[in-house]
Amino acid sequence: MTEENEKDEIKKELEKAMQGGAGPKAARFALAVLGGLIPFAGGAAGGAAGAWSEAESEYFKKILAKWLELQEEEIKEIGLTLYEVMTRLDHNDETIQKRIESPEYLKLVKKCFRDWSAAESEDKRVLIRNLLANAASCKISSDDIVRLFIEWIEKYSEAHFAVIREIYKHEGITRHEIWQNINGTDAREDSPEADLFKLIIHDLSVGHVARQYRETDYYGNFVSQPRKKPRKGAGQSYTSAFDDEKQYVLTELGKQFVHYTMNEIVIRIEHQSKK
Repeated sequence: MTEENEKDEIKKELEKAMQGGAGPKAARFALAVLGGLIPFAGGAAGGAAGAWSEAESEYFKKILAKWLELQEEEIKEIGLTLYEVMTRLDHNDETIQKRIESPEYLKLVKKCFRDWSAAESEDKRVLIRNLLANAASCKISSDDIVRLFIEWIEKYSEAHFAVIREIYKHEGITRHEIWQNINGTDAREDSPEADLFKLIIHDLSVGHVARQYRETDYYGNFVSQPRKKPRKGAGQSYTSAFDDEKQYVLTELGKQFVHYTMNEIVIRIEHQSKK
């Protein structure tokens, strides 16, 4: 059996274990097993296995030991992330306890870690951690929306998240202002940087993360804007990649995404910028 096939087999065993009522126990036991790999987590998670039978402990230990042999770095990151999620939750709250033990929440956890190599940066790992913690402790968004947020984290790059942060911090910001805040220098309209920036704005617009600002009425309906008549003799207009007129805001989905995943990152970046 090749290493890749062995990984797949062990992964199937882990997913099968997570489907039942023992799922939360598997997650907590993973932290106990990882105590030696995550020094500061050892004391907090070391006694977790005491609540289970010897047979249960040996079963999960066997699976996780195999996984560690094949994928130590990835499982270490997963263990660290789960540990950080659990330390952010109030385990005395019956509603939260019921939530993290529910099949619906376990499906979200599995979706986050199914292709963990996608979390190629520390900031993406933090986004996942914040999302899982908030999905357990509050119910502002439905699980369908949380699943969409997981897909956004996998799909979008750090450059996308940088743009989202700027729009969140400065509602009504223009493309030119976004570019200047992130890069601080001008770029040519025919440069690859300009093409990439236009693509990022396009991705976020098509993905319903951000949109151009439009007025709304009392009921939240968009107000139609009168069309401007073209001037006589005026040729076809061209919109600059760094347009400084049209304003951008986050959609309601985009705002919830920031609430669930990015607030800590935004706060940290703002704090660093003041130093």
